[in-house]
Amino acid sequence: MKTRKSIIKRFKITKTGKILRRAIGQDHARAKKSGNKIRQMRKWIPLPKPLVKKIKKMGIKN
Repeated sequence: MKTRKSIIKRFKITKTGKILRRAIGQDHARAKKSGNKIRQMRKWIPLPKPLVKKIKKMGIKN
């Protein structure tokens, strides 16, 4: 089965097998957000377990 390239670009896998995603809301309308909020959105966020299963099925490999 082919790997979905869009999945590779949007998610990151740690060595322990956790899948991380970027925070939402970074594309536009940042002027109204506080600096603190913008800094918090830079972090990678771990996916919940049910979603990890789906993403791994789409072709991400460790």
